[in-house]
Amino acid sequence: MKPSLLDFTLKELTSLVKPSFRAKQIYGWLYHKYATDFDDMKNIPKTLKEELSEKFIVNPMKIINKEISIDGTIKYLLELQDGKTVEAVWLKMKDTQYDENGEVIQEAKYTICVSTQVGCKVGCVFCLTAKGGFTRNLTAGEIVAQVVNLKKDNNHKHNRMINIVYMGMGEPLDNLENLAHAIEIFKEDEGLCISGKRQTVSTSGLSNKIDRLGEMDLGVHIAISLHAVDDKLRSELIPMNKAHNINSIIEAVKRFPIDTRKRVMFEYLVIKGKNDDLSSAKKLVKLLNDIKAKVNLIYFNPYPDTPYERPEKKDMVAFQEYLINHGLLCTIRDSKGMDISAACGQLKEKNV
Repeated sequence: MKPSLLDFTLKELTSLVKPSFRAKQIYGWLYHKYATDFDDMKNIPKTLKEELSEKFIVNPMKIINKEISIDGTIKYLLELQDGKTVEAVWLKMKDTQYDENGEVIQEAKYTICVSTQVGCKVGCVFCLTAKGGFTRNLTAGEIVAQVVNLKKDNNHKHNRMINIVYMGMGEPLDNLENLAHAIEIFKEDEGLCISGKRQTVSTSGLSNKIDRLGEMDLGVHIAISLHAVDDKLRSELIPMNKAHNINSIIEAVKRFPIDTRKRVMFEYLVIKGKNDDLSSAKKLVKLLNDIKAKVNLIYFNPYPDTPYERPEKKDMVAFQEYLINHGLLCTIRDSKGMDISAACGQLKEKNV
């Protein structure tokens, strides 16, 4: 596979392209005009384009299918150069707001759920991505290309704000070097200019790599997929917990550098009859006692042949109320895109 132009920061591209001002022009074509081919780059000399095309491609993936949910969520199937596929999701978080004269006072807000691997090594028993096993890591350019392709497909201008959550297929910290590289590319002022505070890395809890991500000081938020309050249940749900138990994760989170105005997000997947009782809520309060935390309760999203069940709404609400009454900030996440299998834990590699 040829590397993509989306694999490089502006500084890296400048070292490859001479004269250096051409690199800046190319960056504009990639991230402001969403060019997918060298022929799109009208002000780049033909000789330079020919030279670059021998070594690089512009965009390393293409959209081959998309499904649109009744709630406006769009799930994309993207094909890579080697024929493998990954899924990414376009989520509308807030509708456009208008004043009494019909003028836009606030544009709609969107988040893109990005994949970092083809498949996943972690093997969480509740997640459909894990069923197909692990194939390979995505390159930095393949991570970046998901956002570029989805912004282009939705006519979302380069300078309109977007949030990125690394919560798609794969364990982001299992592909840490490429993830960190992609984060830096997204932050480029001459590119999409997506700051670290608009990027959230979700991890199932590789405690040693939480420390490494913290040492990189990329300014990103971190979300911990906790899902259980004791190691017995967590090891059942996430076999990797045997190597990275709850205590090691909590200690790593305490060391992680966060903006003093922000909180560490803990994702808690609620499964009927497994972890939806008030005894679990009580243990969760105790576990997060010394952390500036926010808990995001997530409904388990069923898929074919799973032994687990979606919890009752009344139990979710009771769990949330217990946490709030005991000093924890807590929200219940809407399950967006369930009708198109685009909700958490439902992404997978597939053929169309």
